[in-house]
Amino acid sequence: MQRTAVYWLIYIQTHSTFMLGVAVFAAQFPSFLFSLLGGVVSDRYNRYRVLIFTQVASLVQAALLTILVLFTHYTVWEILTLSVLLGLINAFDVPARQAMVYDMVDQKEDLANAIALNSSMVNLARLIGPAISGLVLEKFGAGFCFLLNTGSFLAVIISLLLMRLPEYIPALHVKKVMGELKEGLVYLKHTPSIAFVILLLACMSLFVLPYITLLPVYAKVIFSGNASTFGYLNSFIGLGAIIGTIFLASIKPGVDLKKVLFINTLIFGSGLILFSHMTYLPLALFFSVLTGYGMMSQVTISNTIIQTTVSQEMRGRVISYFAMAFFGMQPLGGLLIGAASHYIGTPNTILAEGIMALLITLLFVYFLKRRQFRKVD
Repeated sequence: MQRTAVYWLIYIQTHSTFMLGVAVFAAQFPSFLFSLLGGVVSDRYNRYRVLIFTQVASLVQAALLTILVLFTHYTVWEILTLSVLLGLINAFDVPARQAMVYDMVDQKEDLANAIALNSSMVNLARLIGPAISGLVLEKFGAGFCFLLNTGSFLAVIISLLLMRLPEYIPALHVKKVMGELKEGLVYLKHTPSIAFVILLLACMSLFVLPYITLLPVYAKVIFSGNASTFGYLNSFIGLGAIIGTIFLASIKPGVDLKKVLFINTLIFGSGLILFSHMTYLPLALFFSVLTGYGMMSQVTISNTIIQTTVSQEMRGRVISYFAMAFFGMQPLGGLLIGAASHYIGTPNTILAEGIMALLITLLFVYFLKRRQFRKVD
């Protein structure tokens, strides 16, 4: 709800697709800069305590945003500054939260299904949140969206306090922080199966995933709608993602996840191409479901492959590289997509992103097969 309201506020205030890109940059680039440090913190310290700290910090950020919008004559740049703060918090939150999933699952053979179910919670929020946000924006304004988000963190923090995890046993760390960062990079170099997945996610995050920042233009200009229309577009994307996560959660052990990732990425690219120049809203919503289904794989399957293959002592640091690929490339991509849409138009930009998704997928499949052939040779 907060993200939907922030993007809508910025677009209404500026009527600029470039500023939408700046909004993504402000929210996610700090995560790119500090996620490696967040990974080291996740491996060095009690992830449970780190997570409680980041959730309290997120509550404070949401409260400040609420006060700013409800009680002051705010500017766009003040909203962007608080977005930067949230990005900084997420740099430490994501590695700890994702790595803690492993600690929560007793039967490790169920880990892949647990990660998919965990992703379904995120996508359920993506389904419900924007739809509610669109209605709340229309009736009560953005400040009320931020107020509800602030209250939601109380439920999160209470839930965390009620959790019972295995007792934390501090590990001995003889290396300094920079040494542990380097150790994580060396591990990736010697584990190409993980490095390959992270590189694919980085390319998709740079060229394709930022498409979502242009949805306000579709809602207001192309479909001549309002904040509710914007919420519906986001929600149907979430519906597709929910369908995808249910499918992933039901996959039996032993299924080739890279093959599933390849197929779903092709669906993602095709969905974007079909959506790009659609002017009939009901059909556009159907293509949004396809797009959401394919998009979900980029993060969920990548996370699953990493979590099920990485060594325990490297978990936090490798996930921080995963977070860098996801959070770090999207803000740069947001600026790129925002600038491109300014010159070639929003529909053509979305069309180009769909084509890029197909090209990136085919290119990576080509290099993967070539590498396998060399191994056999």
